[in-house]
Amino acid sequence: MKLLKTISIILAMLLAFTSISMAEDTAEEIDNDANEALIVFYKEVNGGKKFLDNAKGYVVFPDVKEAGFFVGGKYGEGALRINGVTKGYYSITSASMGFQMGAQQYSLIIAFTTDHALKTFMEDDDWETELDVNIALAEYNAEEEADDVDFGSNMVGFVFDSEGAMGNFSFEGTRFEKITPDID
Repeated sequence: MKLLKTISIILAMLLAFTSISMAEDTAEEIDNDANEALIVFYKEVNGGKKFLDNAKGYVVFPDVKEAGFFVGGKYGEGALRINGVTKGYYSITSASMGFQMGAQQYSLIIAFTTDHALKTFMEDDDWETELDVNIALAEYNAEEEADDVDFGSNMVGFVFDSEGAMGNFSFEGTRFEKITPDID
C-alpha cells in the first residue's frame, strides 16, 4: 500500500512537472533569473567568476527541474552569454529511462572553453548530447578555485543551488534547443 501511494505521488509530480515547467518565460525573466543564478554561483564556487570571465562563453540555466520514476525528464530555459552579454536563449530537455526515483531542482552553467565548442553549440539550433560523454561535470572541493582546475574538456558543466533528491542509474539523452522567448 505504501509503495502504491509513493508511485501515485511521483506520477502526480511528473504530471505537474510536464505541465507547469514547460511554459516559456519572457526574455527579461530568463535574463533576470540568469543574473540571480550567477550571483549564487559566484558565492558557491571559489574562482567561478574568474573561470567564466576566461571562458569563450557560457549558457546559464537558472532553474532546471528534473523528476522521474523509472521514466524521467528534465527541462529548463537559459541564456547564452558571451563577454557577459546575452546572445541567445536556449532550452534544455532530457528524457531518461532506468532505475530512478525522485525530483530535484538546480541551476546549471555550461562553460565553453574553446572557440570551436562555442561555435558548434551556436551553429546548431537543435543540439543533442549525452552530458556524461561530451561535457565534463565540474568536480572540485571547497578549497580549490574553479579557475585553477583543469577539467580536461572544452565544455564544463557546473551544477549548483540544488534542492530535492534524485537517485538514478539511467540512460539519458539531452537536447539543447534555441528558443525565441517573448519580449516584455
